[in-house]
Amino acid sequence: MSIYQEILQKIKEYDQIIIHRHVNPDPDAFGSQVGLQKLLQLNFPEKNIKVTGHDEPSLVWLAQMEEVRQEDFKGSLAIICDTANTARIDNQDYQLADFVLKIDHHPNDDAYGDLSWVDTSFSSTSEMIASLAFEQGLELNADIAYLLFAGIVGDTGRFLYPTTSTRTLEVASKLRQYPFDFTGLVRKMDSFSHSIAKLQAYVLQNLEVDENGAARVLVKQELLKEYGLGDADTAAIVATPGKIEDVTLWGVFVEQEAGHYRVRLRSKVQPINEIAKSHHGGGHPLASGANSFSLAENEEIYQELKNLAKKK
Repeated sequence: MSIYQEILQKIKEYDQIIIHRHVNPDPDAFGSQVGLQKLLQLNFPEKNIKVTGHDEPSLVWLAQMEEVRQEDFKGSLAIICDTANTARIDNQDYQLADFVLKIDHHPNDDAYGDLSWVDTSFSSTSEMIASLAFEQGLELNADIAYLLFAGIVGDTGRFLYPTTSTRTLEVASKLRQYPFDFTGLVRKMDSFSHSIAKLQAYVLQNLEVDENGAARVLVKQELLKEYGLGDADTAAIVATPGKIEDVTLWGVFVEQEAGHYRVRLRSKVQPINEIAKSHHGGGHPLASGANSFSLAENEEIYQELKNLAKKK
C-alpha cells in the first residue's frame, strides 16, 4: 500500500477531522491546510472537517480559521500540515485527537504523529496535497486549485528556489487548468503596502555585508511600530537581501515584543539549516529559521554565517 493509499484509508476511517498548520503561517501553511479541508469536503461531504489556528491579518484574503473546541477532538483525526516540529503546531489540542497524521516537506527532525508523510523532495506541502489528489483521482475545483497554487508559488518564491522540480511545474500546470483568478492571485502575492515598501527600503539601506557575501539586518520593534507593522509582515523582506548580486547568505533578525529575536536565515548555495538547529530552530538547507535571546547571540549567529561564507 502506498503512502497515498494509507493516508486516504485513514481519512476514510474518521467522520471528524481537524486540520492544523504552524504558527506564524505563510501561504503554504494556509494553502495546504485549507486546500486539504476543501478537497476533503468536496470528496467526502458526509464528514465534518474543520481548520484551526490563529488568523493572520496579512493573509485573511487567502484563508480564515474556524472555531474549534477541545471536545471536538474526541474521537477525531488530527492532520498537521507544513509543521516540522510539535512546538510550532498552532493549537496544541491536537494531542487530544484519536489519531495524528503529519504531512510535511521539511526535514523530519521531530518525527511526531501516528502516521507521517514527510518528503523533502517536494517544494511545498501544498504540492504534496495536490499530488495526493491527482494520484488518488480525487475531485478538485477552482477554489482548491487556487489555495494549493498559492502555497506552491509562496514556498518556491514564484518558482525561483531550487526546490522547484519538474514535478512541481507539472503539478502547478495541472492546477492552473482550473478557472481560478490566476492574474489576481499572482498580483496579490507580488504586491505590498506602502509601509512594507518603507521596510524594504530600510533593509536595503541598513544591510551589513561582509567581503564574502554574508549579510544581516536587524529590525527593531520600534521600527515596526513606527511603520504600523507586525512580525508577520517581515516575511515580505526576507528575500530582499538575496536580490543583491554580492550577497550569498544572510540573516534577518526581527526583535519580538517579548525581547528575543526571530531569525530568518537564507542562502543561495550553502546549507544554513545546521546553524538554525544550533540556535533553537531548523528548516530547509537554504531556508531556515532560528531564535536568538540576546544581542550577543545575534553576533554569534552572524559570525557563523560569515565563517560559512568563507568556505564557498
